[in-house]
Amino acid sequence: MEIYVDSANLDDIKQGLAVGLCDGVTTNPTLIAKENVSMEKRIKDICAIVEGPVHAETLSLETDEIVKEGREYHSWSKNVVVKIPFCEAGLKAVKILSAENIPTNVTLIFSAAQALLAAKAGATYVCPFVGRLDDIGGDGMGVIDQIVDFLSNYPAVDTEVIVASIRTPDHVMTSASIGADIATVSSKVISQMAKHPLTDSGIEAFLQDAKKFDQAS
Repeated sequence: MEIYVDSANLDDIKQGLAVGLCDGVTTNPTLIAKENVSMEKRIKDICAIVEGPVHAETLSLETDEIVKEGREYHSWSKNVVVKIPFCEAGLKAVKILSAENIPTNVTLIFSAAQALLAAKAGATYVCPFVGRLDDIGGDGMGVIDQIVDFLSNYPAVDTEVIVASIRTPDHVMTSASIGADIATVSSKVISQMAKHPLTDSGIEAFLQDAKKFDQAS
């Protein structure tokens, strides 16, 4: 399973690259707004340091405008993936962009049925949100399981599953166990994945023992 950094912050992305945990990057308007920079500049900045896919989200809700934005985004770099919120106009745009070999990611998916429609429209990626489903009492990982299961029945369909809205390391590991293609993860969750109290106590014990060698010499 690939791991993407879900951030528009260059330091977060560089940190992920340094430890081999940045196969790609997902952004959204909220993440870019936090950086106080234009979308074009930040996406170009990210593409300059990341070889994998970089996802940039469209802002329009009309098919023609989505397509226009998508073409512009992809002109910034060949590794830009056009991220489109799930809606009827968006699905139409996905079909058009897909025919032009522009990769797309249909985001804000909350059901297997939505993922099926996006895949049929030609989406390169579908992006179901786990945490937000759990927040309303849904079964986020159950939806991921459904999506991965039905896509596995049709090997001719190239759509990949990006698990988003990940809140905990368990979400990441369950995604991997289910067979999701990608988990897009915040720097906070990546840090949580690296931490374990037994690791910390083990390192402390080793350091204390190492001091004994110094004292003995």
